[in-house]
This record gives sequence, C-alpha cells and structure tokens, in this order.
Amino acid sequence: MHLVVISIGRLKQGPERELAERYRERFDDIGRKLGFRGLQMHEIPESRARDAATRIAEEAAAISAAIPAKSVLVALDERGDNIDSSAFARHLGRWRDEQVAGAIFAIGGADGLSPDLRRKAKLRMAFGSATWPHQIVRVMLLEQIYRAATILAGHPYHRA
Repeated sequence: MHLVVISIGRLKQGPERELAERYRERFDDIGRKLGFRGLQMHEIPESRARDAATRIAEEAAAISAAIPAKSVLVALDERGDNIDSSAFARHLGRWRDEQVAGAIFAIGGADGLSPDLRRKAKLRMAFGSATWPHQIVRVMLLEQIYRAATILAGHPYHRA
C-alpha cells in the first residue's frame, strides 16, 4: 500500500521541511518491512482566487485529481476525530491487510478542505481542538504515520 500526503502550499527550506523529511525517511526504513510501498509528499500550489469559496473549490479539484483510484482518503480537518496513535495504526494496518491500493492524506489550504472532500474521506482526523499551522500539521502527520509503523512493527518508539 502506498501512502501519499497531499497538501496545499509548499514547505519552504528550513526546520519544518527537514523534520518532515526525517520522519518520511524513518517511515520508509520500517514501512517496507511491513508491506508499505513508500510515503510520498505531493504539494499543490495555493489557489490565488479572491474569495474563500472559489479557493476551496479550486484546491479541492486539484486534490481530487491527485487521488488515485482504489485509495482511501483521510482528511486532516479541525472538525475531525481525535484518535490516538494506536487506533491510527490499526486503521493503517487494516487498510494494508485489506490490500487497499493507497492511503491518501489531504491537508487543505488556509480555508480548509471542501465539504465534498470531507464527506468522501474514510477517516477525518484532527490533532486536537487547537488551530495548527499547515506546516506543523504536515510534520505531526508524518510523525504519526511513522509512529503507526513502529506500533505495527512492535518497535519500542511508541510507549503508551
């Protein structure tokens, strides 16, 4: 199963990009042994539309176009469920065992994800009730993906 993080906007060079890349590389090392075929990042430019509704629609179209067939969509959304790391690992493990082609994680722009994308998502996740910068959400998501792999592998990284 492929894992892809699709996000609106670019991570500029600096500590956030370095940390994101570190977790992506860590996942690749352990993920292959668990039957995952890699973790990719796909950055989509922010819409330049003047109004929020148009920006959300344009960004949703770009995200939708990047979602491969037979994939599970996971929406990162402040209204999503707060799930713990072990539950998240169980989702990934189940999808892998069900031979889902890919898990696609969508992080919207400043205006969020479209209601249509949120409805299509198999899982809607939030990292608490606080509002987080999109760059930090990417890093937190990549860390949770890596943590999920360590949980599935029985690695001591995760301590409950």
